[in-house]
Amino acid sequence: MSSDLTARARIRDAAIELFAERGVDAATIRDIAQRAEVSSGLLRHHFGSKEGLRDACDEWALGQLTKVSGQFTEFRSLDGLTPRVQLLQRYLIRSTMDGSPTGAALFDRMLEYGEQWLATTELKVDDPRAFVAVLAVMKMSMFTMRDLMSRALGSDVTEPATWSRMLQASLDIFSQPLITPEQALQARAALDRLTAEETS
Repeated sequence: MSSDLTARARIRDAAIELFAERGVDAATIRDIAQRAEVSSGLLRHHFGSKEGLRDACDEWALGQLTKVSGQFTEFRSLDGLTPRVQLLQRYLIRSTMDGSPTGAALFDRMLEYGEQWLATTELKVDDPRAFVAVLAVMKMSMFTMRDLMSRALGSDVTEPATWSRMLQASLDIFSQPLITPEQALQARAALDRLTAEETS
């Protein structure tokens, strides 16, 4: 951690690292203060509480990732996927998945960002909210199922080479249709029939 950062920034960065590694509940104020090389009192002075610190970290991490990509998907900004950006992604996933009201609110903000992004594209979807929600959960699952993914690929997905391999597979999935237009029409018709049966 750079000593050139302000104490507030050092605390924020230490919290992001520990929250990403352990989760919000498992990272104590004392642990964060020690990693930031400040006192617990200074941490409380700047952020008030661990929840206040977590809110500041959520806001900063989401803002940083938004500036880096400007996209809801990573594929147009792969040059920006530095280890630091990957850390922020892991942090946001852990923060979103902890089951807290703050995590749920963060997920809602991600969906709002996704809907704004979708509106700037030429993609044609019937249900924008469902589209961005499914896409967000699909992306998050690569992190939340990290252990199984790492086992399948033979090395930790947080390692650059394995991370690259995982994104390459994502590119293969998203760059080509898995079903034909005719199959999609048949599936939509079947879903319409199911919906009609349920509402009749």
